Amino acid sequence: MTQHKKTIVTLISLSGLLVTTVILFEIMSQPSLSQLERIKKSGVLTVLTRSAPTTYYEGTNGPAGFEYDLASLFAKHIGVSATFKTPATFSQVLSDIQMGKADIAAAGITITEQRKKHLTFTPPYHEITEQIIYRTGTQRPEKTQDLSKGILEVVKGTSHADTLKKLKQIHPKLQWYTNDTLDTDGLLFLINQKLIDFTIADSNQITLIRRFYPQLHVAFDISPPRQLAWALQSSPDQSLYRASVKFFESIKQNKILEQLIDRHFGYAEKLNYATNCTFRQHIKSRLPYYQKIFESAAFEQGLDWRLIAAIGYQESHWRKNAISPTGVRGIMMLTRSTAKQLGFENRIKPENSIRGGALYFKQRLKRIPVSVPDPDRTWMALAAYNIGYGHLNDARILTKNQGDNPDKWLDVKKHLPLLSQKKWYQKTKYGYARGHEPVLYVEKVRNYYDLLTWLTEDNSIERQAMKTQTESSPQLDNEIAIINPAI
Repeated sequence: MTQHKKTIVTLISLSGLLVTTVILFEIMSQPSLSQLERIKKSGVLTVLTRSAPTTYYEGTNGPAGFEYDLASLFAKHIGVSATFKTPATFSQVLSDIQMGKADIAAAGITITEQRKKHLTFTPPYHEITEQIIYRTGTQRPEKTQDLSKGILEVVKGTSHADTLKKLKQIHPKLQWYTNDTLDTDGLLFLINQKLIDFTIADSNQITLIRRFYPQLHVAFDISPPRQLAWALQSSPDQSLYRASVKFFESIKQNKILEQLIDRHFGYAEKLNYATNCTFRQHIKSRLPYYQKIFESAAFEQGLDWRLIAAIGYQESHWRKNAISPTGVRGIMMLTRSTAKQLGFENRIKPENSIRGGALYFKQRLKRIPVSVPDPDRTWMALAAYNIGYGHLNDARILTKNQGDNPDKWLDVKKHLPLLSQKKWYQKTKYGYARGHEPVLYVEKVRNYYDLLTWLTEDNSIERQAMKTQTESSPQLDNEIAIINPAI
């Protein structure tokens, strides 16, 4: 190679080195992205949660649950979409977020002093108490000492185990088992099956699960009120935490948080033990005669048959010859004029009544303004089925005039009872109505609908609980050494 060529190659090499150096300098001189910026750049918020009625589950129309709705709203708030991961155990949720394997853990996590040493918590969004649960037919424990009279089992790594550890300092004979496979819902199933005697559940959990296991009862509170919050990895980077603070301030101020809590938990206490048991008996003895009709009628209207069946049960307890003091008749309790308007002459015939009821409900649903989102839209349509669309609209107008949101069922149901007070109904177009009745009506239908959905779908909680119970045994905890001190 000539000297001239060598010079050219050297210059080219030096030029390449210079360009590389400049690029590296520019990269190094640029400030690193914050966690929030990285999430926005990726377009995805990764959320750890757990499969349970109070958090996240696969509903009739896809993913659902309180934590699912809340985290999805937060993702929308910061301009991204949310993706959910469900580790096998609650302990894994906590350890994964501590290791930074996700952005947030939204899993009904209780704030404790021990956890605050290793995790960052968002502002709290709900308050619960820890409660001792037992089953009908067994002796109710009155105090902590009574727990030694049966098998007490809790989930590994939860605040429930921490509570027992503190109580053991006062009651040295206290013993319990920890289960590192099942969650609290699984342990509640084991109590229902009489495989264990006691467990600890958060008050919001037992409120929902008791509808499915009506023989479970609360013995006593075993903790003071505790706050639930999302957990984040502890880090000097506070960008995501600050975003969560703004988010929770916003949804508390505009009452969205209150509406979410009411949507998921507010109606669940309305179904008492006797009504629950009677409903289950009627599912076995009466529903089989009409289920195919409910399925067909709902399919015609693009609805869930279990919702139509729930309406039918609230109306008549699935009795084809039911009649009310006001003259409405049949399974779906249609008036003569309504049935005729819908095209059904014989409103007593079960097929006509159910098809007519499904069509009538669909008509109510279509009349609800498009500004009303689901599921509020469905709840308002149920209220209209019960009280009439005119009275419902009067209540929505009263709601708006009082400064509340007429598109939110939480607000509308507060104003419906005003329709029975002269001070208010004289200002409305359609006048007097027993406005408290549609509020109770909607809550009862929602409970029947949830129970039908639970009882007619594959129950993964029960399946997993039974599988685990036959494959392994929980470990007896005397000193709770099993609990990971890092969590």
